[in-house]
Amino acid sequence: MTRQKKIPMRKCVATGEMLPKKELIRIVRSKDGEVSIDPTGKKSGRGAYLSKNKDAVVLAKKKNILEKHLKVEVDEKIYEEITQYIEKEPTS
Repeated sequence: MTRQKKIPMRKCVATGEMLPKKELIRIVRSKDGEVSIDPTGKKSGRGAYLSKNKDAVVLAKKKNILEKHLKVEVDEKIYEEITQYIEKEPTS
């Protein structure tokens, strides 16, 4: 009998949905305060997860959700990078 592998779940900071980790984008703040996208999900630093849809990105930007979770000022360029990352990410 094979055991079913446990799927790690994470919560989208914008929508509040619990989704499998692979369906979310991890945004990470490094120790020196730099905010970036973490495609591997393994960078060290404080992380926040966002759904891979534009509505979640717009909501996070409008309500400054990433700034609150990462406890640092988030530049407009980061939101543009996230949107571009979502657009070029192949949908499964």
